[in-house]
Amino acid sequence: MNINQPAVPPLSPDLIAKFRAVVGERQALTAAEDVAPYVTEERNLFHGRTPLVLRPGSTAEVAAICKLASAHGIALVPQGGNTGLVGGQTPHNGEVVVSLKRLDRIREVDTASNTMTCEAGVVLQVAQQKAAEVDRLFPLSLGAEGSCTIGGNLSTNAGGTAALAYGVAREMALGLEVVLADGRVLNALSKLKKDNTGYDLRNLFIGAEGTLGIITAATLKLFPKPRAIETAFVGLQSPAQALKLLSIAQAEAAGSLTSFELMAEIALDFSVKHGIGVRDPLSERHPWYVLMELSSPREDARATLEAILEKGLEDGIVDDAVLADSLSQRQAFWKLRDEMSAAQKPEGGSIKHDISVPVAAVPEFIAEANAAVVKLIAGARPVPFGHLGDGNLHYNVSQPVGGDTADFMARWHEVNAVVFEIVLRMGGSISAEHGIGVLKRDELPEVKDKTAIELMRAFKALLDPLGIMNPGKVL
Repeated sequence: MNINQPAVPPLSPDLIAKFRAVVGERQALTAAEDVAPYVTEERNLFHGRTPLVLRPGSTAEVAAICKLASAHGIALVPQGGNTGLVGGQTPHNGEVVVSLKRLDRIREVDTASNTMTCEAGVVLQVAQQKAAEVDRLFPLSLGAEGSCTIGGNLSTNAGGTAALAYGVAREMALGLEVVLADGRVLNALSKLKKDNTGYDLRNLFIGAEGTLGIITAATLKLFPKPRAIETAFVGLQSPAQALKLLSIAQAEAAGSLTSFELMAEIALDFSVKHGIGVRDPLSERHPWYVLMELSSPREDARATLEAILEKGLEDGIVDDAVLADSLSQRQAFWKLRDEMSAAQKPEGGSIKHDISVPVAAVPEFIAEANAAVVKLIAGARPVPFGHLGDGNLHYNVSQPVGGDTADFMARWHEVNAVVFEIVLRMGGSISAEHGIGVLKRDELPEVKDKTAIELMRAFKALLDPLGIMNPGKVL
């Protein structure tokens, strides 16, 4: 997918030399083969170009880059693990890429305050492991956790599978360090849970996708490490039945219900068909599935999970279920879920939506959207799955069997329009956890409150008057 924006003026050799002097010869990439990994992304949906990739190794170097860019009007695209799904990290029109991967230090772990201060390039999985080493939990969990970074997670306000219990990335950050467009550094790495000293500037930058400044470090919340984790894979008839099971689980488990994932039969079929070493854990096929997990500081999680499933069976909600008896079985359950996005690739074109609606509206949304999409494109295959517990669905649509991929993908915005109309009518959001980037940029003014858009533009003009911070993204 190509994004048409005003061309960025060529970068002169003299300016390249000045940027190179900031980060060092080896950390300023210009050769096509070196630049290539930074201008494409995992889904191969977006293709960018850049004359220069800078790999700073400190906040001071990021500040120097921004100061130099501001002085010469050079557009910058901040980039973390390059795992974003809406094109926000791609240099579409020749901007300079600022890769934060070398800012990968964990500056401090404070178990008394239950905080960890990480630089932006720390890989999410590394942060999880560091928390576990001190008997704590950092609960943000995503399919890309082995490669996505803390800075990217915060810049996109990532959600993930544990948002039901712990919230999204915004709720896991107490403080930030941010480099502004002109090179000034905002040092707000607070560990405090209570701080009423004026405006909460932190939240301006979380979810801003690098359009207001570059996050270089964050103070993150840590939580008690669970003593027991119990996981069940459940077969049932409908999203409405899944919603009833969610209600039972929330009543029985209270705060220990950490994940509640809903998956359509077709999504599971794709995972089994195209995944490596995955299989349906149930003996018979079901129209819908739920992957449910409890995490408890006590050793009673299994009894609670069994009670939830027994109640579901008694009420005719659950058709079949299996509990994980080992870590490897638990991992196999989650692999089925984690493979669902990748497993759609061999099925041809996939038009993807990351939407949220009120939890109670999920069954109605799925029914209406499925009908509308199939009416629009005969033979289209809706593949809904996602986080029922917080109303966030990855409502993907695979092309008709045997159809032309290019023709199908050309109807991306038509399908968007149909799906988004239903989402908005139900009081939902067209972007639940992936962000806006360029993929949904043009739709945003149509769905966002007019005053909110005006304020967003005002903040952008104040903090980035030259428009050099990730231009063309979000707004």
